[in-house]
Amino acid sequence: MTGERFPFHEFFAGSGLVGCGLAPWFRSVWANDISERKAAVYRANLDPSVLHVGDISRVSGADLPAASLSWASFPCQDLSLAGNIDGIYSDRSGSVWQWLRVLDEVGEDPPGVICLENVAGLVSAHGGRDYRCLHAALVRRGYSVGALLINADRFAPQSRPRVFVVGTRGRIPEVLLGDGCSWAHPAALVGLGEAIEGFTWWSLPEPRGRTASLEDIVDPDAPFDRDDVLALIPDSHVAKLSASRQRYATGYRRTRAGRQVLELRCDGTAGCLRTPSGGSSRQYLIAWDGEGMRARLLTVREVARLMGAPEGYRLPGSYNDGYLAMGDAVVPVARHLANNLLSKLVEAAYAVG
Repeated sequence: MTGERFPFHEFFAGSGLVGCGLAPWFRSVWANDISERKAAVYRANLDPSVLHVGDISRVSGADLPAASLSWASFPCQDLSLAGNIDGIYSDRSGSVWQWLRVLDEVGEDPPGVICLENVAGLVSAHGGRDYRCLHAALVRRGYSVGALLINADRFAPQSRPRVFVVGTRGRIPEVLLGDGCSWAHPAALVGLGEAIEGFTWWSLPEPRGRTASLEDIVDPDAPFDRDDVLALIPDSHVAKLSASRQRYATGYRRTRAGRQVLELRCDGTAGCLRTPSGGSSRQYLIAWDGEGMRARLLTVREVARLMGAPEGYRLPGSYNDGYLAMGDAVVPVARHLANNLLSKLVEAAYAVG
């Protein structure tokens, strides 16, 4: 593999943002997603020949080409605080077990390194039971496993904490091992890791301070056409925006005490983007000029910028199609993991001699 990009499998590939982030070190040789709307964006930007659209339950591991890394950003709805928290054995988040089945069917040469991405609820819900089940299943398959929790706000102006479960079947270089206390191991994850025998404490360099703010991703030419929602903003949030001295804030519509309100975030960072299944899940942009406010929805291009997608990333289809397609991985987070951990684990796993 020397001098070449490592082959990897892209499970739950969405619109290809993981592949975009991993591209300097890895090349996708097989990708899968169930959403045709996301697949249209994938095909518009990446190699369409590797993409297979359909239910993962119909995928056979025996049909997959060889790969050194398997990445799976499996569905989060049953683990998210914004969802029902039914757990890792529920219909949607439970699709991770289908990924494991496929891994088992690959044969005698499964990927040497794996990386799974999901919401923070994977380690916090049900007293950590969901993570423990997944961790044990990976260990039984010969992987040394540990988890990291990274918020995308380290890289882009969006608050998006995600858990990354990383495992390897190969030798682990000493430089990639930490002592259990780092920026990517918050207290809840430290407590869980200390309770699991053999938990691997990955060492990941802390990224430099983020320089971009919400203002930097705003399209100044997009019209403000949703001023009707301004009446939903609580007086306390208007005061908060005024005191923040920020030109822009973002907000979601929520129901509080039986009535709808538009709650603002006023720290130069957008809230976590969510799937556009209804009006309340689409994020509003509020502009403040010191005297009055204007409101509109975030544009699709602004959403893409919050996910770290390249400026030229093509987004065919409707507004909702583009918003949906940008609801997966954050490009610079995937890039940081690939550069500082995943590529080095693959090199060690496949080293000769």
